[in-house]
Amino acid sequence: MANPIVSASWLHDQLGSPDLIILEARLDQNQSNLENQNPGLQIKGARVFDIKNNFSDTSNPLPNTFPSTEQFIDEAQKLGINKNNIIVVYDTLGIYSSPRAWWMFKTMGHSEVYVLDGGLPEWIKEGFPTENQQEQTFYPKGNFEAKLQPEFIKNKEQILENISTKKAVLIDARSSDRFHAIQEEPRVGMRSGHIPNSINVPYTELQQNGKYKSTAELKKILNLNNQPLFFTCGSGITACIVLLATELISDNPKAVYDGSWTEWGASELPIEK
Repeated sequence: MANPIVSASWLHDQLGSPDLIILEARLDQNQSNLENQNPGLQIKGARVFDIKNNFSDTSNPLPNTFPSTEQFIDEAQKLGINKNNIIVVYDTLGIYSSPRAWWMFKTMGHSEVYVLDGGLPEWIKEGFPTENQQEQTFYPKGNFEAKLQPEFIKNKEQILENISTKKAVLIDARSSDRFHAIQEEPRVGMRSGHIPNSINVPYTELQQNGKYKSTAELKKILNLNNQPLFFTCGSGITACIVLLATELISDNPKAVYDGSWTEWGASELPIEK
């Protein structure tokens, strides 16, 4: 099992490599109310992977839904990404939106993609080079190719079926208060609670100082068996944080419920509190 996480020092040593592409997983707003402590800065040479606008199906009323293969290829090629590139994804919050971008590339069949542990804050802490954020940068068109791995994405019908079959373990990355309907959902008009038979592993429990905890700690927290793993959250972003954590410690088949609670909570599908 190849380690999908890289350190800031490793990435710094790779700067200048012709096959390296550094992507900032851009998500201007988040439901966790986290703030970028380094506004206007990016890792030197980084390119913007705009999750909300360029790498989501904006025609879908649900937020952050997976784009078509054609859209993903087109946007990746606009970023100058080639099929043989080694991609390192980071975000400005530590580890928040970068696992989503990593999972999307994996779902599109690109194996050489990694997440920077600690993100931009760790990079700055190490004293490595930054620059002002670049806007509207144009790159020579890349030759990126994709082969969709449909088993990495689950829809509401498959999640509903799994409530009965229990073939997979459904892990909810939201906070305990949201999971147990103690706290109202941040999106107006959304029901509170969780999908029946799901378990709660708040993504925050898997991190310390913006980095993943040790594999020994992750194994203790997650306590996995050999079943396939499905992941859900509010809108498919933090689910990927937990998925990536499980990738560090297990080879279980893994998939994201892309609609997540934004879809389930707005429907008449069964819930528990």
